[in-house]
Amino acid sequence: GNVTLRKQQYRISDNRDESVHIARNFILGKVYNSRWILERAARDYALRLDVETIKKKSVFLAQSMGKIRECENAEELLGLEGEVASVYFSVFDDLILQQKDNFYFHGRNQRPPLDNVNAMLSFAYSLLAGMCGAALEAVGLDPYVGFFHTDRPGRMSLALDLMEEFRGIMADRFVLTLINKRIMKPEYFTKKENGAVIMTDQGRKTFLSAWQSKKQETIKHPYLDEKIEWGMAPYVQSMLLARYLRGDLDEYPPFFWK
Repeated sequence: GNVTLRKQQYRISDNRDESVHIARNFILGKVYNSRWILERAARDYALRLDVETIKKKSVFLAQSMGKIRECENAEELLGLEGEVASVYFSVFDDLILQQKDNFYFHGRNQRPPLDNVNAMLSFAYSLLAGMCGAALEAVGLDPYVGFFHTDRPGRMSLALDLMEEFRGIMADRFVLTLINKRIMKPEYFTKKENGAVIMTDQGRKTFLSAWQSKKQETIKHPYLDEKIEWGMAPYVQSMLLARYLRGDLDEYPPFFWK
């Protein structure tokens, strides 16, 4: 069955008009979950945050979801996704409530990361990409051929597509928790001569230990309405994507975290 599944994957990937219908659902999941992070922060830390500003950003994300849902053009979708990411990250620093002298976010930088927060985000994203790639392979899909991220030698485009839904809820929130609960400490980072910030061995060990614990937490899957471990969520989404490509589902159901 995997041969016919992959042939269908390649066929749709080569068709920009068809690809965008799957791609926009990945991005819908991302925006919905990003908005949920802001809403939850505004609710839980109302006395410590500028709730009015965060609510404005949340409203913008909600309005963007309507545009994404109707989007039929890959370039337009890319523009909407970039706009949403910029608005979401504009208040990310506000969500860091502890250790502000050493953990701050003044924008995303990645090759190389130039501060402690970006070093953690990059590490979390690489772990998440690996999980998504393995999940896609497990259900018979090719992680290198995507619908939103275009093909590039050596890039797991479909893994990066799938990962969009999980960036905020699995990586960003995880990083915020490690900082706000003081699990990660300033001494777990070192700056190289070129300005790149990397984790020490102890830092990586602490980070990975917390990551494994996070993966074992149970949640209720929003579409299946069944309890699963966080670590299984990319696999379940991969399975749903395969079912859509096989024609068993009318649409790919994004992971809308509640």
